[in-house]
Amino acid sequence: MSFDYDLFVIGGGSGGVRAARVAAQGGAKVALAEEDRYGGTCVIRGCVPKKLMVFASEYSGMVEDAQSYGWDIQPGAFDWDKFKSKMHAELDRLEGVYRNILGNNGVETFDQRAMLADAHTVELADGTKKTAKHILIATGGRPSLPDMPGIELAITSNEMFHLEKLPESILIIGGGYIACEFAGIMNGMCVQTTQYYRGAQILRGFDDEARGLVSEEMCQRGVDLHLGTNILEMRKEGDKIWVKATNGDEKLFDQVMFATGRAPNSDGLGLEALGIELGRKGEIVVDQYSQTAVPSVYAIGDVTDRANLTPVAIREGMAFVETVFKGNPTSPDHELIPTAIFTQPEMGTIGLSEEDAREQEPIEVYATSFKPMQQSFAGRSERVLMKLIVSQATRKVLGCHIVAPGAGEMIQLAGIAVKMGATKEDFDRTVAVHPTMSEELVTMKTPTRTG
Repeated sequence: MSFDYDLFVIGGGSGGVRAARVAAQGGAKVALAEEDRYGGTCVIRGCVPKKLMVFASEYSGMVEDAQSYGWDIQPGAFDWDKFKSKMHAELDRLEGVYRNILGNNGVETFDQRAMLADAHTVELADGTKKTAKHILIATGGRPSLPDMPGIELAITSNEMFHLEKLPESILIIGGGYIACEFAGIMNGMCVQTTQYYRGAQILRGFDDEARGLVSEEMCQRGVDLHLGTNILEMRKEGDKIWVKATNGDEKLFDQVMFATGRAPNSDGLGLEALGIELGRKGEIVVDQYSQTAVPSVYAIGDVTDRANLTPVAIREGMAFVETVFKGNPTSPDHELIPTAIFTQPEMGTIGLSEEDAREQEPIEVYATSFKPMQQSFAGRSERVLMKLIVSQATRKVLGCHIVAPGAGEMIQLAGIAVKMGATKEDFDRTVAVHPTMSEELVTMKTPTRTG
C-alpha cells in the first residue's frame, strides 16, 4: 500500500518538530499538523518566556546590591508593557525559527487540528484526510484546573505571559516548581505575592533539605507562603477576587493563579476508537520505544507523562527516528536527568534525594550551607546549599543538589560527572576553582551525616 507520507506528526512543539526534522533529513516524506503556535509549551508559554520573566524580576534587588558595591544608582520603576512587548517579539521570532526549520527540511505543515481516523490515516479539521506509514503524536500537555466554586475567575501559567497589567496582589495556588517559580517572578516584580500549598512543604519529590532552604529563602524575600493551606471558594467582589482558605482566611486579590497540575492533551484525537490505551490521567501508554498498542502509532513528550521536560521530549523524538527510520531500536534514557528549577533562589538537582537514597542503601551525606561572598558583602543574609549523596558501598555520587544563584548552570556540569558514575574520590581529586560557590562540591571532606 502506498501512503501520502512516511511520517505524519501531530503537534509542533519541541519533540514533534525535532522528530519531523530529523526524519525528513534522513529522506523520509514528512508532514506535521499544529492547531496553535509552533514551538509548543516550552517556547510559547513555558520555559522560554518564564526564564525571561525570571531575568526581569531578578533586577529588582540588583540596584540595592550595586549601591553596596559603591555604585551611585537609584531604583526606577518596572515597565511591564515595555518588557511584555519585547518578550512577545522574541517569542514570535522563535516561532518563526521553528516554522523555518520545518520548511527548510521539506516538512509539509498544516496549521490546523488533526485526529486519527484509523491506524494510518489522519483527519484534519477541514475534513481532509492524509495517510502515513507512521503517525507520531506529540501533542503535549496543558494546565488543569480543579472543580470548585468560582474557578472561572482563576488563571493558569498560560495567561501569566499575557496579563494586561501587573496586578498589585496575586494569590498562587500550588507547591510544584511552576507555582514556586511564578511566586518568585511576581514577588521580584514588586507584586504582593501570596502562595497557598496544601502539602507540608513545597517542591514535593525533591531533596528535603534543598526544598526547605528554597522555601525559607522565598519567605525571607517577601513571598507570603502558607503551607497546609488550600482554597475553598472564590467569587468576584468589585474589581477583585474574594478567596476563602481552609485556614479560615478570607482575602481579596487582583489575580488568582492555579498551578496544581497538568493534563496530557490526548482527548479528541480518536485514540480510544483505535484501541490506543490511555492511563489514569489520560496519558498515552507507550512501550520503551514510544510505541502505542497500535504498531503504526507512536507518542512522545508530555502527552505520555513520563519525564515532562523539553529536552526529554526532544530525546524521545530522536530515539523514535533512530528506531523507526534508521533501523536502530533506541530507548530514550530517563535515568539521571539533571534539572533546574528557576525559583528564587534557583535549584539544580540530579539523581536521588537524601531520603530516597537512604531507603535504597547505606549512604554518606556531604552538605554545606553558607552565605556566598557576593550577597554577603552586599549585606544580604541569603544562604546557599551544596550537597552530595554518596553510596557507602560503591562510593558513587548518587545525587547532587544545589540551591544557589546559577544553580542551573552548575548542575548541567555536575550532571555530566554524576551521569558518568563519578565517585566521591573523583570529586575530591578535582582541584577547586577559587573563589566560587561550587568549589564546595570538591572540598567537602567529612560527611555531615551517614545512614
